[in-house]
Amino acid sequence: MRSRSSAPDPFVAAHDDAFAVVADAVARLDSTAAVVLIDGRSGGGKTTLARRLAEEWPRAGERPQLVALDSFYPGWDGLAEATRLTREWLLVPHAEHREARWRRFDWDVQAFAEEHAVDAERPLIIEGSGSLTAQAKPLADLTVWVDAPESSRRIRALDRDGDAYAPHWERWAAQEVAHIARHSPRALADLVFDLP
Repeated sequence: MRSRSSAPDPFVAAHDDAFAVVADAVARLDSTAAVVLIDGRSGGGKTTLARRLAEEWPRAGERPQLVALDSFYPGWDGLAEATRLTREWLLVPHAEHREARWRRFDWDVQAFAEEHAVDAERPLIIEGSGSLTAQAKPLADLTVWVDAPESSRRIRALDRDGDAYAPHWERWAAQEVAHIARHSPRALADLVFDLP
């Protein structure tokens, strides 16, 4: 009889299944500089999925670039602004085959800092709450929504970010709710995953 401790983690198993579906969809894309948007609520698993996709990109000879909105959310009230910046800084230039540039938000000084370049000739993965909107979807080759119950999302997010995030959980969650109400990212997604 199998002991409880050796049973597979339900989140890991579901995440592995989601990754397999996403990787298969990416492998079938026509574009050589594909854009993949991964949206979802905090702690849902989108960052883990995006990192794994970047590391295990299923198309030989291509090296994807990964940009996390966490790098340029302008503060704890910045989800809507990052939604706008994602399109302006990344999606439009990439679609026009121009080098895209984004600026890191420095939380210590509460201001944008150095610039980072994104090569228009390479695939691009963008992940973060607020990335998928009706204006963003036509500029992407594949759109993904990842979610999970609030209780498990909160545990994962606070395990990851700890005391720095805990006082802001409700504040951030309210912005995610507003994003969902305004943009319906789940309905826009090509692939939807509800993880445990």
